[in-house]
Amino acid sequence: MSLEEKKQRCGFVALVGAPNVGKSTLVNRMVGSKVSIVTPKVQTTRSRVVGIAMADETQLVLIDTPGVFEPKRRLDRAMVQAAWRGASDADRVLLLIDAKRGICRDTRRILDGLSQNGRKASAVVNKIDLVPKPELLRLAEALDATGVIDEIFMISALTGDGVNTLRDSLAASAPEGPWMYSPDQAGDIPLRVLAAEITREKLYLLLSQELPYATAVSTEMWQERKDGSVRIDQTIYVEREGQKAIVLGKGGAMAKKIGSAARTELERLLGRRVHLFLHVKVRENWGNDPERYRDLGLEFNV
Repeated sequence: MSLEEKKQRCGFVALVGAPNVGKSTLVNRMVGSKVSIVTPKVQTTRSRVVGIAMADETQLVLIDTPGVFEPKRRLDRAMVQAAWRGASDADRVLLLIDAKRGICRDTRRILDGLSQNGRKASAVVNKIDLVPKPELLRLAEALDATGVIDEIFMISALTGDGVNTLRDSLAASAPEGPWMYSPDQAGDIPLRVLAAEITREKLYLLLSQELPYATAVSTEMWQERKDGSVRIDQTIYVEREGQKAIVLGKGGAMAKKIGSAARTELERLLGRRVHLFLHVKVRENWGNDPERYRDLGLEFNV
């Protein structure tokens, strides 16, 4: 091993937390580019997403996991299992907490799970710009009293406040070893999957409460063109005809709006022209389709 390799460090960091506490926003902030979609809708992240952040000679492999919550359906159980699997595989675990919500029921469930497994975590209190300092102090004291928190960080993933301090701590504790990825690589999610995730993000953002949780997007075709552009064909799966009508909109207007928003972001990310074609199909009970779980990297029989 060369002297240069001996100086390298590589640490695996899992981000766990209740739904919608800012895990994906923090990963994107630390990586410096988008590797995980972000929406106000809970349980947006459905599978483990890996982002790669560099801090001098240290590579941080950030595992963005689905939110941990009370599972009610097969997909819920698969997502929660993916979150715990991400935590068990990591060198360090970050428990993200929404400063306004504090130690909610889902966060308490995670703390109990960590305690039962004899695992320590660093608490990352997010959205501190929305809460008075006395409340933050009381939350820090409550977290310290749990016995499973070894360090507490106060940040705003949205503004970046406190994120550099967190990154420095993660880099300092990373074990020595060669980097697992190229230093200019932002994530390990395949482009076909990332493209589908971006379209799903636009679905959630544009339809908000109108769209049920039971939707999925799959990239069916990725065709490189001679002029350097790419043609992407995607299918949006819904469970009922009424949901299909919502996604399409009057005269197909909503589907065009979704496609335009997704195409704009894809062109920015890929740095070239994108021809995006969306199709909407009804697939009843798609949440029990093993193929969809394979696409998401989730286990079906949980």
